[in-house]
Amino acid sequence: MSQGASPEGDLEPVAAADTGENWSPTRALGRAVLVAGLLLVAAVLLGRTDLVILAAPLALSVAFALGKRPRALPGLRLSTVESFPVEGGDLGATVEVENRDVTGYDLTVVHLQHSPWLRLEGGSVDAGPSRRGGNRPYVTLVPRGVATAVELAGPAVRWGRHWLGPASAHAVAADGLLVSRAVVTGALGVKVYPLTDPFKADEAMPRAAGLVGQHRSRRPGEGGELAGVRQFGPGDRLRRVDWRVSLRTERLHVAATLSDRDAEVVVLLDLLADAGRSGGIGGASSVLDRSVRAAAAIAEHYLHRGDRVSVLEYGAQARRLRPASGRRQYLTVLEWLLDAHPSPTAQERGGAQLAAGISAAALVVVLTPLLDARSAAMLAGLARSGRFVVAVDTLPTDLTSPPVNTWSDVSYRLWKAERENTMGQLGEHGVPVVAWAGAGSLDAVLRDVSRLAAAPKAVLR
Repeated sequence: MSQGASPEGDLEPVAAADTGENWSPTRALGRAVLVAGLLLVAAVLLGRTDLVILAAPLALSVAFALGKRPRALPGLRLSTVESFPVEGGDLGATVEVENRDVTGYDLTVVHLQHSPWLRLEGGSVDAGPSRRGGNRPYVTLVPRGVATAVELAGPAVRWGRHWLGPASAHAVAADGLLVSRAVVTGALGVKVYPLTDPFKADEAMPRAAGLVGQHRSRRPGEGGELAGVRQFGPGDRLRRVDWRVSLRTERLHVAATLSDRDAEVVVLLDLLADAGRSGGIGGASSVLDRSVRAAAAIAEHYLHRGDRVSVLEYGAQARRLRPASGRRQYLTVLEWLLDAHPSPTAQERGGAQLAAGISAAALVVVLTPLLDARSAAMLAGLARSGRFVVAVDTLPTDLTSPPVNTWSDVSYRLWKAERENTMGQLGEHGVPVVAWAGAGSLDAVLRDVSRLAAAPKAVLR
């Protein structure tokens, strides 16, 4: 009895037809019939009535148990309690077994397969350690006309799209003499959103070009940043009058301010290479883990401030998420990040091609481990196109090279020196490289990029 997932995430049980193939004899039934048959044959051959007396209770108990044979298969339904958990949050799943027969089951064994990143535990009776991480059996009693739920709960230790199910159940009846065929449900998809690392950037954006927002721009207007004092003119508000300067000069003067505007932030994920092994939340982090969590944190920060955020992928798929603002865009970014996967076979695309779809006033935050030469060329190309680029190093600090031979340590140190040289060359091209460290990671580099934005154009070439 195969069942598919409904849009709500539940699997409704389907009535099973009463056929002889639904229930099959167990080894206990075979042993009982064999023993009773041997005793009867021996009684006939040896002419001993005492053997008949020994075989009669066994044969009668088997016949009585088979007389209580159930007719219908158990119904099975799989559902999730939390549809969209966050990385490290608890996830609940329920496997409901229903007995729609007039005869009760002796017991029901339930198996639930799931992703190894979902650490689900619980159930009525745990039948022992799992042979495979996500296929542990659970035993429950299901009386007649009753539905029993096997509830499982546990943390989702890593972001991504995971699978929950299929679930299967075998019912045992007739005093253990009959077992039903497997009742199997479909699988459910579980979305686990990445946990955002603490991030806060206090520095102003290099160029704010929107209409309203929280970033100081270089254009005069209504805002909180003082730009100077000028003489009163038509349209100026009286609350802007600077009375000290007005009394000293005997002419009305007002305080001029710079307008506060929003900005566009482009988060570019470099997916050409991955390194390290992911241990989930609380464990080791791979390059992909650090990139996805950092992208979620940066997007959350700037979207909370009212800025427009877009996400790009530098890899084989070259996916692109259009710029927008608000909480809906934040949820869209999290959904977009679930499909991020390393793609080392990406087509050659330079920074100029990427810059064609990026606003000239946008701040481009590139999350890259700098493990591929094409990544450095892409960063240099974005800088030459006049974009404001900040490179965030997502390579784990605890990453080490496995010892292969006596030259492994020397080659690893040479590679690190070459990588640091590449970072220095990117800095000379106007691309600051900063290691990801959560809150305040971009303050220093945003200050430098803001100075470059205020510099003459000849300096940027």
